[in-house]
Amino acid sequence: MSPPSFDVIVLGGGSGGLAAAFRAASHGAKVAMLEPALLGGTCVNVGCVPKKAMWLAADLAGRIALAAGLGFEVPAAPRLSWPRLLQRRQRYIDGIHASYRQRLQDSGVAHIAQRGRLLDARTVECGDGTLLHARHIVIATGSHALKPQLPGAALGGTSDDFFALQAPPARVAIVGGGYIAVELAGVMQALGSDVTLLVRGQRLLTGFDAGMTEQLARNLAAQGVAVHFACQVQALQRHRDGIQPHLQGGPADAVFDTVLFATGRAPSTHGLGLEAAGVALDGKGAIVVDAFQDTSVPGISAVGDVTAQAMLTPVAIAAARRLMDRLYGGQPEARLDYDNIPSVVFSHPPLGSVGLSEAQARERFDSVSTYHSRFRPMLQALGDGEMRSLFKMVCAGADEKVVGIHLLGEGADEILQGFAVALKAGVTRRQMEDTVAIHPTSAEEVVLMR
Repeated sequence: MSPPSFDVIVLGGGSGGLAAAFRAASHGAKVAMLEPALLGGTCVNVGCVPKKAMWLAADLAGRIALAAGLGFEVPAAPRLSWPRLLQRRQRYIDGIHASYRQRLQDSGVAHIAQRGRLLDARTVECGDGTLLHARHIVIATGSHALKPQLPGAALGGTSDDFFALQAPPARVAIVGGGYIAVELAGVMQALGSDVTLLVRGQRLLTGFDAGMTEQLARNLAAQGVAVHFACQVQALQRHRDGIQPHLQGGPADAVFDTVLFATGRAPSTHGLGLEAAGVALDGKGAIVVDAFQDTSVPGISAVGDVTAQAMLTPVAIAAARRLMDRLYGGQPEARLDYDNIPSVVFSHPPLGSVGLSEAQARERFDSVSTYHSRFRPMLQALGDGEMRSLFKMVCAGADEKVVGIHLLGEGADEILQGFAVALKAGVTRRQMEDTVAIHPTSAEEVVLMR
């Protein structure tokens, strides 16, 4: 018997894989999706969704503290039921799982709860040995957290282990200076842990504007997070009182209950049969794709974290939808424009960015101008809070076209989306100035920067 045949086989049921399957099916394609684990991938299960749930709880903790300054009678140290928080978080995630299962059923996508491996450009072998055939294969297997190769690394965890915590540890060391490290540090400090951030470099978030990350570091310190730069973890060792890191350039003799590594992620390409099928990988193991998400093998495409493109859920979704619009939706030129993608780091307060940093703009343009607004949001001022906001706009050329918007402050995650549309559309500084401000808000500072 010949293998069952599909128009599209999708390997991976995370954000990108689901988006590809749903969009292809909406165009009338016959689709199979292989996913052996929980639907939703990293984002839904050990990434942005549970992270945001914890961030919201941490944000509430900060607002409760501010409430006392406004005259509310609240306990000096409100108690959090960690088990109840995890229960509510899981209930929300279970709802997403149920929604995905229903959508797969309604759209006619064959969901196969097994791992797939390529035998060639048209054939996939399931974990039980069943063979499937397709005209097109989409690889969307995502990425996984890494641990550094150093003595005692097994004593430390990753962001996955953070989401498995059943109670907040008293003393936490987070190794790293990227967005995952920053987010975990803020959440855990706000929810009751004593947090130390061990950063190998001289600054946080190297891909973001330097001025913004300097203020972010000050905000973390104001929260109570101990931030140590130029700090190299050389080993972890079991100590009678916890886990002791051997550090070069960090706090001597520090001992922690929990150590979490936030030192990067790697594409999940192992065991997929890519080498046998001839799919090219880059030096870091990511699948090489062109502007249309096609790999080196005709008929095989890849989207999301498994490629070397931006590791962001909306990027994977957008790329997958455009890929299927091109293949089955009659849009032969459909592809994702990777320029000016907005992103947010859920620090406290959040940091949002779209476009170029000031340094990037000066490398690209002869004429660059910048505008700033540094302020304390009204709620922080009323409640004697410590958090400061910093907004920055980067413009280029004689017409001062806006090429970068960077927002650190309360509501930045919600404010940025609309201004990202404006930047993408080519807005100028003059047009921003001509827009009447909404007062009193933090958002008004974007059009009032000087």
